[in-house]
Amino acid sequence: MNERLLKTEMEKCLAGEWYNCHDPVFLKLKGKTIDLLMKYNSLPYDNKEEKYKILKEMFGSIGTKVSVGHSFICDYGCNIHIGNNVTINTGCTFIDCNKIIIGNNILIAPNVKIYTVTHPIELDERLTPVETENGTELIRHTYALPVAIEDGCWIGGGVIILPGITIGKGSVIGAGSVVTKDIPANSLAVGNPCRVIRTINKSNDNG
Repeated sequence: MNERLLKTEMEKCLAGEWYNCHDPVFLKLKGKTIDLLMKYNSLPYDNKEEKYKILKEMFGSIGTKVSVGHSFICDYGCNIHIGNNVTINTGCTFIDCNKIIIGNNILIAPNVKIYTVTHPIELDERLTPVETENGTELIRHTYALPVAIEDGCWIGGGVIILPGITIGKGSVIGAGSVVTKDIPANSLAVGNPCRVIRTINKSNDNG
């Protein structure tokens, strides 16, 4: 039997394979997360204890000294894993259909977007006709790839990080950059597409 047929839609999703994003498991997760986000984003700034409780319930894992600014948006929440001493500023969006791993000692500026989900480029691969009892329907092919931000990074304002990207330890991504490829450790990278412009001197252990 085809091994793919034995997998759940969530297993296909996390494996980077085509999956049905309308499967009940995802709709249930989204419903729960939307409720938690509404509560979180309505809390006063100084209600830190209640805010942390909601983040702990929503995220896959979360360390200590974590701050997430208001108007935060995510998809499922459970695929987000955050280390210690992390600041995520206002207006950030994390589309966590696959895992988003954020290490320790990280600064994420306002309006940063992290996307794990994507689709094929070719239209006939992106939308495939399938015969159903109601006639022909177009099935949208969706897949998701994990994103990792390693210890000690600073992600500038308005940065967009695309699916499957790893940003190496101690790197800085300049404001407004679109990260389309992996960034090596201890690099200053800027632009669209984001490119390394110089190496950052490693002054201490960012872990």
